[in-house]
Amino acid sequence: MKKTTLALGLCLALATTASAQKQGGISATVLQQIEKSQGSTAKDKALFNAIASNKIDNLAKNFSNRNTFDTHFSVETAKQSIHDQKSSGRCWMFSSFNVFRSDFARQHADSLTVEFSHDYLFFYDQLEKANLMLQGVIDNAKKPMDDVRVQFFFKNPLNDGGTFCGVADLAPKYGLVPKQVQPETFSAENTSKISSLISSKLREYGLELRKMVADGKKQKAIEDRKAEMLGTVYRMLAMTMGEPVKEFTYQFRNSKGEPVGEPRRYTPIEFYNETVGRQLAGTFIMVMNDPRRPYHKTYEVEYDRHVYDGTNWKYLNLPMEDIAKLAIASLKDGKKMYSSYDVGKQYDRELGYLDTENYDYASLFSTTFPMDKADRIATYDSGSTHAMTLSAVDLDKNGNPIKWKVENSWGPNNGVQGCLVMSNRWFNEYMFRLVVDKKYVPENLQKEFDQKPVMVMPEDPLFGLDD
Repeated sequence: MKKTTLALGLCLALATTASAQKQGGISATVLQQIEKSQGSTAKDKALFNAIASNKIDNLAKNFSNRNTFDTHFSVETAKQSIHDQKSSGRCWMFSSFNVFRSDFARQHADSLTVEFSHDYLFFYDQLEKANLMLQGVIDNAKKPMDDVRVQFFFKNPLNDGGTFCGVADLAPKYGLVPKQVQPETFSAENTSKISSLISSKLREYGLELRKMVADGKKQKAIEDRKAEMLGTVYRMLAMTMGEPVKEFTYQFRNSKGEPVGEPRRYTPIEFYNETVGRQLAGTFIMVMNDPRRPYHKTYEVEYDRHVYDGTNWKYLNLPMEDIAKLAIASLKDGKKMYSSYDVGKQYDRELGYLDTENYDYASLFSTTFPMDKADRIATYDSGSTHAMTLSAVDLDKNGNPIKWKVENSWGPNNGVQGCLVMSNRWFNEYMFRLVVDKKYVPENLQKEFDQKPVMVMPEDPLFGLDD
């Protein structure tokens, strides 16, 4: 009897616990409440029929807003050819190279042009990121497997995204080569498969390196084994993107494509010196608009770099008005800039136009979307996703920006001849990063950039890589 009573009591206790655990779920009562709130009307039926048969953007498009779109710009840098990153996340490299080749043309009064190989530098980017992951695993090998930093490396062993800071570390170290010397391969333009395969090897290698540390292996043995692992990664990259060239012959051409001067032999470093001609570190600052954090403070992102022995991404957080002033000063001098955005928001693909009023989703669904920029960042609703080259601004009679233009990397037939136009109100809401040459930065902002940075974590919603 006692056993029966005990069993019954236990069952009742478990049932009570299960009931408590289910609190917060959609019960039959809650579902009935939701269904009653719908109040279906003839208008709702008509909307369903329309939405069920069409793209949401086609129905939400605000056609009255199209009269705000035009392609005139009062301040515009020299036009150049548009490239296509294809199915890869290398927008950061395309945008950076756009700046390099524009600077080169300006230095030669537009009498010479150059096209850089993305394939070449991307090879070393992937090799360096593989080393960053493996060394990061070694550095954190004594932490448990579920530690947030250990998980960071195993979750993201390799990616093809990045920032201008990556190019600033990679290009002076490995040099640059012309596009025709090392052209794009299928895997360079379609990165997902080889990235996935190398990521699997890196996870396997990471576990092995953790075991070596746990077993008390000497540092030299661990370093030697890591070098062997990187040898395998190198081979996989070489098989898919080609082994990087070491020396080549090149003849420069003018804007008409005509050869200029005599062909010369170059190493990649010599070609970098010929075309870029300077170390990049210390010549620029990166600014960002993050309304969640205090302005006029400098922040550094841990492990947000391409090269283990390179520099973490560091930025000065500024209001959009200050960022706009820096951009305008640069553009007025003919200098293009690396910049990044949440390009998926309110983008009219047909026009190549970005404006906050392009689509009226609120009216279509009888609701509101009230979050501001800070709320969207904090909830992962928005963030920096795509890098493009800021190339033009249209100013009113008082010198205030009306709209902006960027060179994109989705091919010359996308947008406005390969470019995108964005209204200033969209720019304020969905622009995040800008790289500015220090010559356009006031002394007070340079001092702010040089202050000791606050360290932030790469898991933060705003610190994903541009792709």
